[in-house]
Amino acid sequence: MHRAVLELALSEPDPAAKCRRVDALWAGVSAGPLQLEPAQPPPAAGRPTRPELVAPSSLSRRGLGSVRGRVALLHAVAHIEFNAINLALDAAARFSGMPETFYRDWLSVAHDETRHFRLLEQRLGELGAAYGDLPAHNGLWEMAEKTAHDPLVRMALVPRVLEARGLDVTPGMIEKLRQAGDHESVACLEVILEEEVRHVAIGSRWFRHLCDQRGLVSETTFRSLLDEYFAGGLRGPFNHPARLEAGFTESELEDLELAT
Repeated sequence: MHRAVLELALSEPDPAAKCRRVDALWAGVSAGPLQLEPAQPPPAAGRPTRPELVAPSSLSRRGLGSVRGRVALLHAVAHIEFNAINLALDAAARFSGMPETFYRDWLSVAHDETRHFRLLEQRLGELGAAYGDLPAHNGLWEMAEKTAHDPLVRMALVPRVLEARGLDVTPGMIEKLRQAGDHESVACLEVILEEEVRHVAIGSRWFRHLCDQRGLVSETTFRSLLDEYFAGGLRGPFNHPARLEAGFTESELEDLELAT
């Protein structure tokens, strides 16, 4: 049953319906043993027709002193959280042969991301906007497609690179929103920042598990994957305390700083 419910949640295009399906999936998972048959190619991730997907360079940047600027920021984060729901569901549906805790971990992440999306959707509504009103980019899902062939690569590059970027930039967003007096939006992002540390930590744990399983050194493997997929290096600054809590080592952080 869980496999069918998982695939329905993953393929659902409507955001509100997807969130309800994830709720039902997590309730079933929480109630007893997992029933995930060996993975077959999962269905395509369902996504709504809006927002329009555009190149990152074409997205306008606005200051957070205006409501329009804050809506643009919250819409961008809501888009990330919606994609993160699909990413977590896809990880659970796609990769076979992992311990049961792998699947429970990623289904718990999907449930968290659903809550984050709803928080942001509610805040957008309070500001007179809705998810889909503005264009967005497709970077997260493009990386999902590039890493679909290997759970080790997925764990390295989605949680430990793209989602970890949120640990770096969200404190600055929170401070600017606080300066603008938007304490309601601050409260949303504070919840998300705290819980995203656990999500990145889950990625770190399973990345190391897979490296150990294959006899690979995790730090050098991570660096080689960054070189392969992010030839220009990652942009700092990096939130060292949050990344350490999320499973990065001091030497990994030193390496990231040197590569910027």
